[in-house]
Amino acid sequence: MASPLDDKTRGIITACVPALEAHGLAITTEMYRRLLANPDIRDLFNMSHQKDGEQPRALALAVLAYARNIDNLGVMAGAVERIAEKHVGLNILPEHYPYVADALLGAIAHVLGDAATPEIMDAWGKAYWFLAEILIGREEQIYVSHAAAPGGWVGWRPFRVSRRVVESETVTSFELVPQDGRPVMRHVPGQYLSFRLDVPGHGAERRNYSISSAPGSASYRISVRRIDNGVVSDWLHDSVKEGTVLQVSAPAGDFTLGDPAPASIVFLSAGVGLTPFMSMLGALDASTARIPVRFVHTTRTPGTEAFGPAIRDLAARGMLRADIFYSRATPQAAQDATGVTLHAGRMTPAWLTQEIDRAATYYICGPDGFMRDTVATLKAAGVPDGHIRYEFFGSAADAALPGAA
Repeated sequence: MASPLDDKTRGIITACVPALEAHGLAITTEMYRRLLANPDIRDLFNMSHQKDGEQPRALALAVLAYARNIDNLGVMAGAVERIAEKHVGLNILPEHYPYVADALLGAIAHVLGDAATPEIMDAWGKAYWFLAEILIGREEQIYVSHAAAPGGWVGWRPFRVSRRVVESETVTSFELVPQDGRPVMRHVPGQYLSFRLDVPGHGAERRNYSISSAPGSASYRISVRRIDNGVVSDWLHDSVKEGTVLQVSAPAGDFTLGDPAPASIVFLSAGVGLTPFMSMLGALDASTARIPVRFVHTTRTPGTEAFGPAIRDLAARGMLRADIFYSRATPQAAQDATGVTLHAGRMTPAWLTQEIDRAATYYICGPDGFMRDTVATLKAAGVPDGHIRYEFFGSAADAALPGAA
């Protein structure tokens, strides 16, 4: 267990908050420049988040949040769990942490210059290793649980693409079965898989994709949206065929359906953000318990709407009520034959506010702006924080989202 930080160290970290507000992004940018100079470490990262600056922005926000809450680290528990789950998905090990320490402390000294006194550097060294020891301990617990679970594994395991399904103009699903023919670990609805990929012309890449299938012991399904100029999404859509073998780590993530499930649920998604909800809906449909479910989704047009037939089947069987918003199309009717309500335009705060059930638990997934606005609307309407759950795409570089979490 990590030893508590002493009062002097916590005081110095708190005093550094203004410097982090002014120079945090410069520090994390420099940190990644140093860290990624090592090819073995660079291969652990999603490099697209480096090219667009998302990862340094997200880390700058995380470091700032850590400093602001150094006297009350209990509020960081959720963030620590998300980081630990992400690290396990990427197979981060204790021996990787010293590289990060050297890069971060070196970046602080480089950016702050003479202001980075020995006392400040000592305090940040202690603060880093305090958090690192917490993460290492939690990650070890997750690795052990994965190894012990039926069908579980640690490290990278080869999976074969057994089936491809085009879900919409932009989304394709890939069903994955283990190459060794053995069972797979039963995932918790809402979790994701991490992939170690070798993309021709680009080399090593890392990606996480939500599992879009109901829990089972034979296979997983991921559903991937093609992104404009997306290195990995283009490769998956254009080159990965049935029979292609991919390296996969065990399911991870804490954005999951509770057990037992909440008394009533509202799923709010935009774009490909519905993928974890398809896993949750599959689990709810297989359950003998029946709870009220509302499914609200925004997509561009009927052509970009993934899993439309599945949602309509659930609606026709009375398992859920559904609202679909088309941001770039006008539906021909207000409701289709299965009872799904259709809307022109995006979901608005005014519409959501009038539909709110304050007793329900809300699950939200989609682009950062969508999640930020939706969370703000729910909180303004008086929905308790404990009833609002959302999944970060990418690195959560939107300041309002990590802050709210």
